[in-house]
Amino acid sequence: MNQRVLSAALGDYPHTAALPESTLLRLDRVTVKPISRAFAPMVREARYDVSEMAIATLLMAKAAGIPVTLLPVVMAARFQEGALLCRADSAIHGPADLAGKRVGVRAYSQTTGMWLRGVLAHAHGVAPKSIAWTTFEDAHVPGFTDPPFAKRASGGADMTAMLRDGDLDAAIFGAELPPGHDFRPVFPDVAAAGRDFQARYGFVPVNHLVVVRTEVAEDAAVVAELLRIFGPATTTREALAPAIDLASRWCAAQGLIARPLTLEQVWS
Repeated sequence: MNQRVLSAALGDYPHTAALPESTLLRLDRVTVKPISRAFAPMVREARYDVSEMAIATLLMAKAAGIPVTLLPVVMAARFQEGALLCRADSAIHGPADLAGKRVGVRAYSQTTGMWLRGVLAHAHGVAPKSIAWTTFEDAHVPGFTDPPFAKRASGGADMTAMLRDGDLDAAIFGAELPPGHDFRPVFPDVAAAGRDFQARYGFVPVNHLVVVRTEVAEDAAVVAELLRIFGPATTTREALAPAIDLASRWCAAQGLIARPLTLEQVWS
């Protein structure tokens, strides 16, 4: 039997370092760093057969009718509170102090930003529109426009430098935080904030999942083999349901999608 070769844009994690061999499939790994740069080509031009994808991007893509199919595979999940930083000498003492402040985020649609805006709104009474957001990139899914309470930074502006220089009061970063001691978390106890999220919602926030082109997903044998290959990262639809449901509701509340998607719509 001839192996089917699938192009795959996946990040570097312990669970992707040595994927098992398959007589049915060969994943032609494409190097994209950071992996978030693979998301726009995937949703805009179906560049890969298999791609890691942020959950907010996935929901926006499904709402836009883009032909990608979700697999129950989690590439990255983490509590988000440690990604929200202010200057070490800031007068901000906690998340409630962000009302009326200037906060930077790579893109308004960034998944870490989506989770944190939900936390700020539902646990600390800070609505998204009460913050003056500064963004630096467009959404991965075409057609999305930032809300009126967000402005685009000037070309070439650097979010870390703006925070350091006082042009921003706080900023949301991704998995990699700026080095040094210039900044500190807005949440005074990051670990406790994570425990609070899990106590409220019952899961660790999902950042990145895996999607395939819908054409690829039409072959059940290929899907089954992909799930085997991804091994420990593979979970179940039932296990992902709480995270997908909450992310869908928060995406809708924040204007990333027009209305929440049902689980059936997400998996279709």
